[in-house]
Amino acid sequence: MTENSACVGVPRESVTGERRVALVPEIVRRIVATGVRVVVEPGAGAQAMIPDAAFVAAGASVDAEGAWHADVVVKVSPPSMKEVGRLRRGSVLIGFLAPASSPELLAALTAAGVTAFALESIPRISRAQSMDALSSQATVAGYRGALLAADHLTRFFPMLTTAAGTVPPARVLVMGAGVAGLEALAVTRRLGARTTGYDVRPEAAEQVRSVGASWLEIGGVDAVGEGGYARELTDAERDAQQAALAKAIGTFDAVITTAAVPGRKAPKLVTAEAVSRMRPGSVIVDLAADSGGNCVLSRPGEVHVESGVAIVAPLLLAASLPEHASQLYARNVQALLELMLDTAATPPELRLDLADEVLAAACVTRGPAIGDNPAQHLEEAVI
Repeated sequence: MTENSACVGVPRESVTGERRVALVPEIVRRIVATGVRVVVEPGAGAQAMIPDAAFVAAGASVDAEGAWHADVVVKVSPPSMKEVGRLRRGSVLIGFLAPASSPELLAALTAAGVTAFALESIPRISRAQSMDALSSQATVAGYRGALLAADHLTRFFPMLTTAAGTVPPARVLVMGAGVAGLEALAVTRRLGARTTGYDVRPEAAEQVRSVGASWLEIGGVDAVGEGGYARELTDAERDAQQAALAKAIGTFDAVITTAAVPGRKAPKLVTAEAVSRMRPGSVIVDLAADSGGNCVLSRPGEVHVESGVAIVAPLLLAASLPEHASQLYARNVQALLELMLDTAATPPELRLDLADEVLAAACVTRGPAIGDNPAQHLEEAVI
């Protein structure tokens, strides 16, 4: 490895509540073994229980400015405007960048001459599954959401037979049968609850049943969108859906909502009327709080009680389990880096080929040319 080798930087996350780190020592060791340098900002892994010494033992160096001036900077949460100013012109940024809702950030990255890749924009194709950070972090959120429901419910999840009598199992409804929803269903079922899933995509019924849950059939709505996600409902569809759901929700002890539409505010699925129909002591865990929430009464980042029902609306939920969340995220980042770093070259160098469908889909800003590869002569423009 030489000073001319391609360099990957890992800054410390600055967003309040963000405890994850973009690379972990296990992945750093693999990257360094290819001849690529890794520079970590001091304290980058502290919130994920990873000391600087662990990164050094894996072959990384620790340097605050070096982490921001690397050829490729890998983050979890979007950089602040001040942090954009720390990036080197001509460098590459990888992370969750919320491209559909952050035009100011994209404009700033373009002005700074940074080529940015948003992990939210990784296409849902077979060869990109290992890079799908949305799915890996949704798994963490779904697991944690199930535990929050059990924690805030005033009743047992499992059926218990005791000398004092039998306690029936809690009834749990999970709304949204994506990765987070299916994980929440699997975990609540393992905790002993009677589980039911719902989604506006009828084909999700098979996936719900595959994890041992029942399917809530309300009929009348089919909202299959692009890329396997749900599309936004029309006003008429939304009204019909909410009326039917309000009646059903009142029969459950716990409701976990996970519904999201990429680049848009979360759809409102749980009305105030639905909340009022639930028994006191019940709970709603709103996993869509980061994009506004699925419950009209949710207060993002807070836990409060309405009509005797606890409404839990956590932010950055995956960050609450920073060790495993960081491990999964780092593997996603490593898989994407493998498309960008030419480790066969001596020394290893950065080579971007936007003819690659994965890189083309994930690229949200284009900076100036990097190196001598003609495929890297990128216009300064927001895609």
